[in-house]
Amino acid sequence: MENELSLGSPALWVALGIFIAAYVFIFTEKVHRTIAALSGAVGMVLAGSFLGFYGQGEALAAIDFGTLFLVMGMMVMMAILEGTGATQYMAIRIAQASRGRPFLLLAGLGAFTAGASAFLDNVTTMVLIAPLTISIADILDLSPLPFLTTEAAFAVMGGLATLVGDPANIIIGSGSGFGFMDFLVHLGPVALVAWLVSLLVFLFIFRDFVRRRPKNVEKLMEIDARRAIEDPVGARRMGAVLGFVILLYLLHQWLGLEPATVAMLGAALSLVVVRPDVRRVLSDVEWSAVFFYGALFVLVGGLERVGILNEFARLLQGFARGNVLVAAVILLWGAGVISAVVDNVALVIALVPVLQRLGHLGLPPEHLTPLWWSLAIGAVLGGLATPIGSSATVVTISLSERTETPIDARRWMAVGIPAWIVGLSLGTLFVVWGVLSGFYE
Repeated sequence: MENELSLGSPALWVALGIFIAAYVFIFTEKVHRTIAALSGAVGMVLAGSFLGFYGQGEALAAIDFGTLFLVMGMMVMMAILEGTGATQYMAIRIAQASRGRPFLLLAGLGAFTAGASAFLDNVTTMVLIAPLTISIADILDLSPLPFLTTEAAFAVMGGLATLVGDPANIIIGSGSGFGFMDFLVHLGPVALVAWLVSLLVFLFIFRDFVRRRPKNVEKLMEIDARRAIEDPVGARRMGAVLGFVILLYLLHQWLGLEPATVAMLGAALSLVVVRPDVRRVLSDVEWSAVFFYGALFVLVGGLERVGILNEFARLLQGFARGNVLVAAVILLWGAGVISAVVDNVALVIALVPVLQRLGHLGLPPEHLTPLWWSLAIGAVLGGLATPIGSSATVVTISLSERTETPIDARRWMAVGIPAWIVGLSLGTLFVVWGVLSGFYE
Protein backbone atom coordinates (compact mmCIF):
# COMPACT_ATOMS: atom_id res chain seq x y z
CA MET A 1 0.00 0.00 0.00
CA GLU A 2 1.43 3.39 -1.00
CA ASN A 3 2.04 5.85 1.82
CA GLU A 4 0.18 9.16 1.99
CA LEU A 5 2.23 12.21 1.08
CA SER A 6 3.34 14.09 4.20
CA LEU A 7 5.83 16.94 3.95
CA GLY A 8 7.00 16.19 7.48
CA SER A 9 7.79 12.57 6.71
CA PRO A 10 11.51 11.72 6.88
CA ALA A 11 10.86 8.90 4.39
CA LEU A 12 9.65 11.37 1.77
CA TRP A 13 12.71 13.61 2.00
CA VAL A 14 15.14 10.69 2.14
CA ALA A 15 13.56 9.05 -0.92
CA LEU A 16 13.46 12.34 -2.83
CA GLY A 17 17.07 13.13 -1.87
CA ILE A 18 18.36 9.75 -3.06
CA PHE A 19 16.39 10.05 -6.30
CA ILE A 20 17.64 13.58 -7.06
CA ALA A 21 21.25 12.67 -6.20
CA ALA A 22 21.18 9.65 -8.50
CA TYR A 23 19.64 11.60 -11.38
CA VAL A 24 22.13 14.46 -10.97
CA PHE A 25 25.00 12.00 -11.35
CA ILE A 26 23.26 10.37 -14.33
CA PHE A 27 22.63 13.69 -16.09
CA THR A 28 26.04 15.23 -15.38
CA GLU A 29 27.86 11.99 -16.25
CA LYS A 30 30.28 12.48 -13.35
CA VAL A 31 30.25 8.69 -13.13
CA HIS A 32 28.95 6.09 -15.56
CA ARG A 33 25.16 6.25 -15.65
CA THR A 34 24.82 2.57 -14.69
CA ILE A 35 27.00 3.06 -11.62
CA ALA A 36 24.93 6.10 -10.61
CA ALA A 37 21.63 4.30 -11.10
CA LEU A 38 22.69 1.11 -9.31
CA SER A 39 24.13 3.07 -6.37
CA GLY A 40 20.92 5.06 -6.10
CA ALA A 41 18.77 1.93 -6.28
CA VAL A 42 20.76 0.21 -3.53
CA GLY A 43 20.59 3.35 -1.41
CA MET A 44 16.82 3.58 -1.93
CA VAL A 45 16.28 -0.03 -0.85
CA LEU A 46 18.55 0.24 2.20
CA ALA A 47 16.96 3.51 3.32
CA GLY A 48 13.49 2.18 2.58
CA SER A 49 14.11 -0.98 4.59
CA PHE A 50 15.50 1.01 7.53
CA LEU A 51 12.67 3.59 7.53
CA GLY A 52 9.99 1.05 6.68
CA PHE A 53 8.66 2.53 3.43
CA TYR A 54 10.31 0.35 0.77
CA GLY A 55 11.29 -3.26 1.30
CA GLN A 56 13.36 -5.56 -0.87
CA GLY A 57 10.31 -7.41 -2.17
CA GLU A 58 8.65 -4.12 -3.12
CA ALA A 59 11.80 -3.05 -4.95
CA LEU A 60 11.78 -6.24 -7.01
CA ALA A 61 8.08 -5.74 -7.74
CA ALA A 62 8.85 -2.23 -9.04
CA ILE A 63 11.09 -3.60 -11.80
CA ASP A 64 9.31 -3.95 -15.14
CA PHE A 65 10.75 -7.27 -16.23
CA GLY A 66 8.67 -7.17 -19.41
CA THR A 67 10.69 -4.17 -20.57
CA LEU A 68 14.00 -5.78 -19.60
CA PHE A 69 13.24 -9.04 -21.42
CA LEU A 70 12.04 -7.17 -24.49
CA VAL A 71 15.29 -5.18 -24.57
CA MET A 72 17.43 -8.30 -24.04
CA GLY A 73 15.59 -10.28 -26.71
CA MET A 74 16.05 -7.54 -29.29
CA MET A 75 19.72 -7.12 -28.37
CA VAL A 76 20.39 -10.83 -28.88
CA MET A 77 18.74 -10.81 -32.31
CA MET A 78 20.64 -7.69 -33.38
CA ALA A 79 23.96 -9.17 -32.21
CA ILE A 80 23.35 -12.27 -34.32
CA LEU A 81 22.25 -10.23 -37.35
CA GLU A 82 25.33 -8.02 -37.05
CA GLY A 83 27.56 -11.10 -37.13
CA THR A 84 26.15 -12.22 -40.49
CA GLY A 85 27.06 -9.00 -42.35
CA ALA A 86 23.57 -8.61 -43.87
CA THR A 87 23.14 -4.94 -42.98
CA GLN A 88 26.54 -4.04 -44.41
CA TYR A 89 25.58 -5.77 -47.65
CA MET A 90 22.37 -3.75 -47.96
CA ALA A 91 24.15 -0.44 -47.28
CA ILE A 92 26.71 -1.15 -50.03
CA ARG A 93 23.96 -2.05 -52.50
CA ILE A 94 22.13 1.21 -51.73
CA ALA A 95 25.33 3.19 -52.31
CA GLN A 96 25.89 1.43 -55.63
CA ALA A 97 22.27 2.06 -56.67
CA SER A 98 22.88 5.80 -56.18
CA ARG A 99 25.98 5.59 -58.42
CA GLY A 100 27.71 7.84 -55.90
CA ARG A 101 25.50 10.88 -56.51
CA PRO A 102 25.39 12.79 -53.20
CA PHE A 103 21.69 13.63 -53.48
CA LEU A 104 20.61 10.02 -53.95
CA LEU A 105 23.22 8.71 -51.54
CA LEU A 106 22.06 11.00 -48.73
CA ALA A 107 18.40 10.12 -49.35
CA GLY A 108 19.04 6.40 -49.81
CA LEU A 109 21.28 5.85 -46.80
CA GLY A 110 18.96 8.08 -44.76
CA ALA A 111 15.92 6.02 -45.70
CA PHE A 112 17.75 2.77 -44.94
CA THR A 113 18.93 4.09 -41.57
CA ALA A 114 15.43 5.24 -40.60
CA GLY A 115 13.86 1.98 -41.71
CA ALA A 116 16.45 -0.14 -39.93
CA SER A 117 16.12 1.91 -36.75
CA ALA A 118 12.39 1.18 -36.61
CA PHE A 119 13.22 -2.45 -35.88
CA LEU A 120 16.83 -2.41 -34.68
CA ASP A 121 18.31 -0.46 -31.80
CA ASN A 122 19.30 2.89 -33.33
CA VAL A 123 22.72 2.71 -31.67
CA THR A 124 23.36 -0.66 -33.31
CA THR A 125 22.18 0.77 -36.62
CA MET A 126 24.68 3.62 -36.47
CA VAL A 127 27.51 1.34 -35.31
CA LEU A 128 26.92 -0.70 -38.47
CA ILE A 129 26.17 2.11 -40.94
CA ALA A 130 28.61 4.86 -39.91
CA PRO A 131 31.88 3.02 -40.72
CA LEU A 132 30.48 1.97 -44.10
CA THR A 133 29.37 5.53 -44.81
CA ILE A 134 32.86 6.83 -44.01
CA SER A 135 34.43 4.26 -46.35
CA ILE A 136 32.01 5.08 -49.19
CA ALA A 137 32.60 8.82 -48.76
CA ASP A 138 36.36 8.27 -48.84
CA ILE A 139 36.10 6.31 -52.08
CA LEU A 140 34.02 9.10 -53.68
CA ASP A 141 36.25 11.85 -52.24
CA LEU A 142 33.24 13.37 -50.43
CA SER A 143 33.00 14.66 -46.88
CA PRO A 144 31.24 12.05 -44.69
CA LEU A 145 29.90 14.76 -42.35
CA PRO A 146 26.59 15.48 -44.18
CA PHE A 147 25.88 11.76 -44.44
CA LEU A 148 26.72 10.97 -40.81
CA THR A 149 24.75 13.84 -39.30
CA THR A 150 21.64 13.17 -41.36
CA GLU A 151 21.85 9.41 -40.74
CA ALA A 152 22.04 9.95 -36.97
CA ALA A 153 19.00 12.23 -37.11
CA PHE A 154 17.09 9.73 -39.25
CA ALA A 155 18.02 6.93 -36.84
CA VAL A 156 16.27 8.83 -34.05
CA MET A 157 13.22 9.52 -36.23
CA GLY A 158 13.00 5.91 -37.39
CA GLY A 159 13.14 4.75 -33.78
CA LEU A 160 9.96 6.71 -33.03
CA ALA A 161 7.86 4.68 -35.45
CA THR A 162 7.52 1.39 -33.57
CA LEU A 163 7.32 -0.16 -30.14
CA VAL A 164 10.83 -1.61 -30.42
CA GLY A 165 12.53 1.27 -32.25
CA ASP A 166 13.67 3.18 -29.17
CA PRO A 167 14.10 2.15 -25.52
CA ALA A 168 11.78 4.99 -24.48
CA ASN A 169 9.01 3.50 -26.63
CA ILE A 170 9.57 0.06 -25.12
CA ILE A 171 9.08 1.49 -21.62
CA ILE A 172 6.04 3.53 -22.65
CA GLY A 173 4.50 0.50 -24.36
CA SER A 174 4.96 -1.62 -21.28
CA GLY A 175 3.52 1.03 -19.00
CA SER A 176 0.58 1.99 -21.19
CA GLY A 177 -0.38 -1.44 -22.50
CA PHE A 178 -0.20 -0.23 -26.10
CA GLY A 179 0.99 -2.82 -28.61
CA PHE A 180 3.15 -2.80 -31.70
CA MET A 181 0.28 -1.84 -34.03
CA ASP A 182 -0.77 1.00 -31.72
CA PHE A 183 2.69 2.54 -32.02
CA LEU A 184 2.84 1.95 -35.76
CA VAL A 185 -0.55 3.58 -36.34
CA HIS A 186 -0.10 6.55 -33.99
CA LEU A 187 3.63 7.28 -34.33
CA GLY A 188 4.53 5.76 -37.71
CA PRO A 189 2.94 8.66 -39.65
CA VAL A 190 4.72 11.20 -37.42
CA ALA A 191 8.08 9.50 -38.06
CA LEU A 192 7.45 9.21 -41.81
CA VAL A 193 6.40 12.83 -42.33
CA ALA A 194 9.19 14.06 -40.04
CA TRP A 195 11.67 12.10 -42.15
CA LEU A 196 10.33 13.51 -45.44
CA VAL A 197 10.25 17.12 -44.26
CA SER A 198 13.64 16.80 -42.56
CA LEU A 199 15.11 15.35 -45.75
CA LEU A 200 14.02 18.46 -47.64
CA VAL A 201 15.51 20.64 -44.89
CA PHE A 202 18.79 18.70 -44.96
CA LEU A 203 18.99 18.92 -48.74
CA PHE A 204 18.63 22.69 -48.43
CA ILE A 205 21.26 22.90 -45.67
CA PHE A 206 23.68 20.83 -47.75
CA ARG A 207 22.56 22.25 -51.12
CA ASP A 208 26.09 22.98 -52.29
CA PHE A 209 27.34 19.58 -51.18
CA VAL A 210 24.64 17.53 -52.97
CA ARG A 211 25.51 19.25 -56.27
CA ARG A 212 29.09 18.01 -56.17
CA ARG A 213 30.31 15.50 -58.71
CA PRO A 214 31.75 12.44 -56.97
CA LYS A 215 35.05 10.86 -57.96
CA ASN A 216 36.03 7.20 -58.31
CA VAL A 217 32.45 6.05 -58.98
CA GLU A 218 33.87 3.07 -60.88
CA LYS A 219 35.71 1.96 -57.74
CA LEU A 220 32.44 2.03 -55.77
CA MET A 221 30.65 0.02 -58.45
CA GLU A 222 33.42 -2.59 -58.48
CA ILE A 223 32.94 -3.45 -54.80
CA ASP A 224 31.55 -6.96 -54.40
CA ALA A 225 28.77 -6.41 -51.86
CA ARG A 226 28.45 -10.15 -51.32
CA ARG A 227 31.87 -10.20 -49.65
CA ALA A 228 30.38 -8.15 -46.80
CA ILE A 229 28.22 -11.13 -45.85
CA GLU A 230 30.31 -13.24 -43.49
CA ASP A 231 27.66 -15.93 -43.02
CA PRO A 232 25.33 -16.23 -46.05
CA VAL A 233 23.34 -19.11 -44.58
CA GLY A 234 22.99 -17.33 -41.25
CA ALA A 235 21.93 -14.13 -43.03
CA ARG A 236 19.12 -15.92 -44.87
CA ARG A 237 17.98 -17.64 -41.71
CA MET A 238 18.02 -14.39 -39.74
CA GLY A 239 15.97 -12.76 -42.47
CA ALA A 240 13.34 -15.46 -42.04
CA VAL A 241 13.41 -15.18 -38.24
CA LEU A 242 13.10 -11.39 -38.30
CA GLY A 243 10.22 -11.59 -40.77
CA PHE A 244 8.46 -14.04 -38.45
CA VAL A 245 9.14 -11.83 -35.40
CA ILE A 246 7.80 -8.72 -37.15
CA LEU A 247 4.66 -10.67 -38.10
CA LEU A 248 4.22 -11.71 -34.47
CA TYR A 249 4.67 -8.10 -33.35
CA LEU A 250 1.90 -7.06 -35.73
CA LEU A 251 -0.40 -9.79 -34.41
CA HIS A 252 0.71 -10.12 -30.78
CA GLN A 253 -2.36 -8.40 -29.30
CA TRP A 254 -4.70 -10.74 -31.14
CA LEU A 255 -2.57 -13.78 -30.27
CA GLY A 256 -2.41 -12.83 -26.59
CA LEU A 257 1.39 -12.58 -26.61
CA GLU A 258 3.33 -9.92 -24.73
CA PRO A 259 5.98 -8.03 -26.75
CA ALA A 260 8.64 -9.38 -24.38
CA THR A 261 7.51 -12.93 -25.17
CA VAL A 262 7.83 -12.23 -28.90
CA ALA A 263 11.32 -10.78 -28.43
CA MET A 264 12.55 -13.71 -26.36
CA LEU A 265 10.98 -16.16 -28.81
CA GLY A 266 12.85 -14.39 -31.62
CA ALA A 267 16.09 -14.54 -29.64
CA ALA A 268 15.66 -18.25 -28.97
CA LEU A 269 14.82 -19.01 -32.61
CA SER A 270 17.82 -16.98 -33.79
CA LEU A 271 20.16 -18.95 -31.53
CA VAL A 272 18.67 -22.27 -32.63
CA VAL A 273 18.65 -21.73 -36.41
CA VAL A 274 21.90 -19.73 -36.79
CA ARG A 275 23.95 -21.47 -34.08
CA PRO A 276 26.32 -18.52 -33.48
CA ASP A 277 29.06 -18.32 -30.90
CA VAL A 278 26.83 -17.80 -27.86
CA ARG A 279 29.61 -16.19 -25.82
CA ARG A 280 30.21 -13.62 -28.56
CA VAL A 281 26.50 -12.88 -28.86
CA LEU A 282 26.05 -12.44 -25.12
CA SER A 283 29.16 -10.26 -24.93
CA ASP A 284 27.54 -7.95 -27.53
CA VAL A 285 24.44 -7.48 -25.38
CA GLU A 286 24.58 -4.10 -23.64
CA TRP A 287 24.24 -5.45 -20.12
CA SER A 288 25.06 -2.03 -18.67
CA ALA A 289 21.87 -0.70 -20.27
CA VAL A 290 19.81 -3.59 -18.87
CA PHE A 291 21.09 -2.95 -15.34
CA PHE A 292 20.61 0.79 -15.83
CA TYR A 293 16.92 0.37 -16.72
CA GLY A 294 16.33 -2.05 -13.85
CA ALA A 295 17.97 0.29 -11.33
CA LEU A 296 15.87 3.23 -12.54
CA PHE A 297 12.69 1.22 -12.00
CA VAL A 298 13.78 0.59 -8.40
CA LEU A 299 14.55 4.28 -7.87
CA VAL A 300 11.18 5.42 -9.21
CA GLY A 301 9.45 2.72 -7.18
CA GLY A 302 10.79 4.36 -4.02
CA LEU A 303 9.24 7.70 -5.00
CA GLU A 304 5.98 5.94 -5.68
CA ARG A 305 5.98 4.37 -2.22
CA VAL A 306 6.24 7.70 -0.39
CA GLY A 307 3.38 9.19 -2.42
CA ILE A 308 5.24 11.78 -4.52
CA LEU A 309 4.16 10.38 -7.88
CA ASN A 310 0.55 10.11 -6.76
CA GLU A 311 0.48 13.77 -5.74
CA PHE A 312 2.10 14.81 -9.01
CA ALA A 313 -0.52 12.77 -10.88
CA ARG A 314 -3.33 14.53 -8.99
CA LEU A 315 -1.99 17.92 -10.05
CA LEU A 316 -1.63 16.79 -13.67
CA GLN A 317 -5.10 15.22 -13.58
CA GLY A 318 -6.77 18.53 -12.77
CA PHE A 319 -4.87 20.21 -15.56
CA ALA A 320 -5.65 17.48 -18.09
CA ARG A 321 -9.35 17.47 -17.20
CA GLY A 322 -9.45 21.23 -17.75
CA ASN A 323 -7.75 21.22 -21.16
CA VAL A 324 -6.26 17.97 -22.38
CA LEU A 325 -4.97 19.59 -25.56
CA VAL A 326 -2.87 22.14 -23.68
CA ALA A 327 -1.66 19.45 -21.27
CA ALA A 328 -0.58 17.20 -24.16
CA VAL A 329 1.28 19.98 -25.96
CA ILE A 330 3.06 21.10 -22.78
CA LEU A 331 4.05 17.49 -22.02
CA LEU A 332 5.33 16.97 -25.58
CA TRP A 333 7.50 20.10 -25.64
CA GLY A 334 8.52 19.72 -22.00
CA ALA A 335 9.75 16.18 -22.68
CA GLY A 336 11.35 17.42 -25.90
CA VAL A 337 13.33 20.11 -24.14
CA ILE A 338 14.39 17.90 -21.22
CA SER A 339 15.37 15.00 -23.50
CA ALA A 340 17.70 17.32 -25.38
CA VAL A 341 20.01 17.41 -22.39
CA VAL A 342 19.22 14.27 -20.35
CA ASP A 343 18.77 10.58 -21.04
CA ASN A 344 15.25 10.00 -22.38
CA VAL A 345 15.08 6.57 -20.70
CA ALA A 346 15.58 8.17 -17.29
CA LEU A 347 12.90 10.74 -18.08
CA VAL A 348 10.38 8.20 -19.34
CA ILE A 349 10.86 5.77 -16.45
CA ALA A 350 10.14 8.67 -14.07
CA LEU A 351 7.02 9.85 -15.94
CA VAL A 352 5.36 6.56 -16.93
CA PRO A 353 4.14 5.83 -13.35
CA VAL A 354 2.70 9.36 -13.20
CA LEU A 355 0.59 8.75 -16.32
CA GLN A 356 -0.42 5.33 -14.97
CA ARG A 357 -1.63 7.09 -11.81
CA LEU A 358 -3.80 9.35 -13.93
CA GLY A 359 -5.62 6.26 -15.20
CA HIS A 360 -6.04 4.93 -11.67
CA LEU A 361 -7.42 8.31 -10.55
CA GLY A 362 -10.15 8.09 -13.18
CA LEU A 363 -8.87 10.27 -16.03
CA PRO A 364 -10.88 9.14 -19.09
CA PRO A 365 -8.96 7.25 -21.82
CA GLU A 366 -9.62 9.96 -24.41
CA HIS A 367 -7.75 12.40 -22.15
CA LEU A 368 -4.99 9.99 -21.13
CA THR A 369 -4.17 8.52 -24.55
CA PRO A 370 -2.84 11.74 -26.15
CA LEU A 371 -0.59 12.22 -23.12
CA TRP A 372 1.08 8.85 -23.76
CA TRP A 373 1.77 9.71 -27.41
CA SER A 374 2.95 13.21 -26.49
CA LEU A 375 5.44 11.74 -24.04
CA ALA A 376 6.75 9.33 -26.69
CA ILE A 377 7.16 12.02 -29.36
CA GLY A 378 8.83 14.48 -27.02
CA ALA A 379 11.11 11.96 -25.32
CA VAL A 380 12.36 10.36 -28.55
CA LEU A 381 12.63 13.36 -30.88
CA GLY A 382 13.87 15.67 -28.14
CA GLY A 383 17.26 14.02 -28.39
CA LEU A 384 17.82 15.56 -31.81
CA ALA A 385 18.64 19.05 -30.54
CA THR A 386 22.06 18.48 -28.96
CA PRO A 387 25.08 16.22 -29.44
CA ILE A 388 24.35 14.46 -26.14
CA GLY A 389 20.58 14.12 -26.50
CA SER A 390 20.58 10.71 -28.17
CA SER A 391 22.78 7.64 -27.76
CA ALA A 392 22.81 7.25 -31.55
CA THR A 393 24.18 10.78 -31.88
CA VAL A 394 26.87 10.21 -29.25
CA VAL A 395 28.03 7.04 -31.02
CA THR A 396 28.02 8.73 -34.44
CA ILE A 397 30.06 11.68 -33.19
CA SER A 398 32.56 9.27 -31.63
CA LEU A 399 32.90 7.35 -34.90
CA SER A 400 33.28 10.60 -36.87
CA GLU A 401 36.51 11.30 -35.01
CA ARG A 402 38.15 8.85 -37.41
CA THR A 403 37.63 11.37 -40.23
CA GLU A 404 39.27 14.67 -41.16
CA THR A 405 36.06 16.57 -40.33
CA PRO A 406 34.74 15.18 -37.05
CA ILE A 407 31.30 16.28 -35.90
CA ASP A 408 31.53 18.94 -33.21
CA ALA A 409 28.68 20.59 -31.31
CA ARG A 410 28.28 23.41 -33.83
CA ARG A 411 28.18 21.07 -36.80
CA TRP A 412 25.68 18.78 -35.13
CA MET A 413 23.33 21.54 -34.00
CA ALA A 414 23.26 23.02 -37.51
CA VAL A 415 21.38 19.84 -38.46
CA GLY A 416 19.97 18.72 -35.13
CA ILE A 417 18.10 21.87 -34.14
CA PRO A 418 16.19 22.15 -37.46
CA ALA A 419 15.34 18.44 -37.20
CA TRP A 420 14.26 18.95 -33.56
CA ILE A 421 11.97 21.83 -34.53
CA VAL A 422 10.52 19.91 -37.47
CA GLY A 423 9.96 16.73 -35.45
CA LEU A 424 8.33 18.34 -32.40
CA SER A 425 6.26 20.72 -34.53
CA LEU A 426 4.89 17.91 -36.69
CA GLY A 427 4.33 15.79 -33.58
CA THR A 428 2.34 18.65 -32.06
CA LEU A 429 0.20 18.93 -35.19
CA PHE A 430 -0.54 15.20 -35.10
CA VAL A 431 -1.48 15.29 -31.42
CA VAL A 432 -3.67 18.38 -31.88
CA TRP A 433 -5.39 16.75 -34.85
CA GLY A 434 -5.86 13.52 -32.88
CA VAL A 435 -7.52 15.33 -29.96
CA LEU A 436 -9.75 17.59 -32.08
CA SER A 437 -10.80 14.82 -34.46
CA GLY A 438 -11.61 12.33 -31.73
CA PHE A 439 -8.92 9.94 -33.07
CA TYR A 440 -7.88 9.03 -29.53
CA GLU A 441 -11.39 8.21 -28.31
